[in-house]
Amino acid sequence: MALRVLGRRPGGSPARLAALSRRLPGGERALRRELVRQAGVDEATRRILLAFVLPLWTGAGLADWWLHRRSDIEHTAGTRESAIHALMLAEAGVPIMLGLFCQANAGVLATAAAGLGVHQATAFWDVAYAEQRREVTPNEQHVHSLLEVVPLMATASLFALHWDQALSLVGRGPAKPSFRLRPKHRPLSRRARFGVIAAVVLCGALPYAEEMLRCLRVDPSLRSRPARAETGSRTAAPPQPPAAPA
Repeated sequence: MALRVLGRRPGGSPARLAALSRRLPGGERALRRELVRQAGVDEATRRILLAFVLPLWTGAGLADWWLHRRSDIEHTAGTRESAIHALMLAEAGVPIMLGLFCQANAGVLATAAAGLGVHQATAFWDVAYAEQRREVTPNEQHVHSLLEVVPLMATASLFALHWDQALSLVGRGPAKPSFRLRPKHRPLSRRARFGVIAAVVLCGALPYAEEMLRCLRVDPSLRSRPARAETGSRTAAPPQPPAAPA
């Protein structure tokens, strides 16, 4: 009974749980169980995001940047597509950073779900625009599939591990939704924080900033480029030589 009542405030601070436990029979034992459960869930979330989701996301992003460079993006799809890439980087990066540095609650889950939906829509816009203006190879398409799945994996992990707060978003379950951003009860070590920031900067921010600069040098506007069939780009079909005179 005590553990069930304590469970009505999942994700609460240890001090709040301790105050509640003192009013319940057997509350101290239930408190220890709840704190151990919260620590285990927090550690599981951290391991999934740090050891799997973040490396996969940054690695796929770096590979995608290299494939854009090989396709001569600055002379084909241009600055508009590069701006779309920067937008998608932010849409996927914000929920992942919140999951790593903030206590997962209804606010973090809602942000992750919204970021996922917007990211998927932007990814569709990106491919629809790019494939008419430059060659999108099978390798790049496979990398795109990873970049679309990774935010889904991160969001699904957060929802599954914090199901009580997920239910609270739709008014179900005993938990009350919390939308305040709070640092994790057990924050990342300084070394881990440095590693996360370095990975995002080196494998995400810097490569795509370099891509944007290359595109801006060629065309500083965000206007839509003509489709390949209407341009003389190197990705268009080569012109046929004139027929020899009879």
